Amino acid sequence: MIGRVIETETCVAEGAAWLRSVEPRFGAALARTGPLPLRRRPEGFAALFDAIVSQQVSVAAGDAIRARLERADLFAPDTVARAPDEDLRACGLSRQKIRYARALAGAAIDYPALRHTPDAGVIARLTAVPGIGRWTAEIYALFSLGRADILPAGDLALQEAARMLFTLDGRPSEKGLRALAEPWAPWRGVAARLLWAYYRVAKEREGIR
Repeated sequence: MIGRVIETETCVAEGAAWLRSVEPRFGAALARTGPLPLRRRPEGFAALFDAIVSQQVSVAAGDAIRARLERADLFAPDTVARAPDEDLRACGLSRQKIRYARALAGAAIDYPALRHTPDAGVIARLTAVPGIGRWTAEIYALFSLGRADILPAGDLALQEAARMLFTLDGRPSEKGLRALAEPWAPWRGVAARLLWAYYRVAKEREGIR
């Protein structure tokens, strides 16, 4: 069983209404954020490569690197595998991310099969590839596969948004945020969208593209 899949804005709105009913502070946050975005992305290599590019850099920096890679036609597994390190470095990839990009290009992931794989199996398959940690795998499951109950608790913007919304003494750890989010199942993926939206309005900057 793969659980609920978010396909449309109606799915997101259903999840938001449920979250509002179980946690009043989500209602207050939604009053500030307005309707939540769908945030669906295509499946496949490019989505995972984009997540690797975005690791540990700002949204603006990740966008700039991605644009350079696309202009250089270096956003497909075959072109990444053939490209000299110098070309990838010129686009803004670090030595480590070049290694990760090549590992992903050669991983032979069966992307269509992931659509029918339970969340835990998706995370396990993706994190077997060097450079794909749990955050990256969860971002893919959330945005490319539309899994409704995925919350990337290692995300710093989500942690900070939770701190502000729930008036915590400090930013929760990944483990702490997972524990806090347990009552939000089966809509933790919508809770993630809500917390990112709340981060944007509270901080006046994007927490994720």
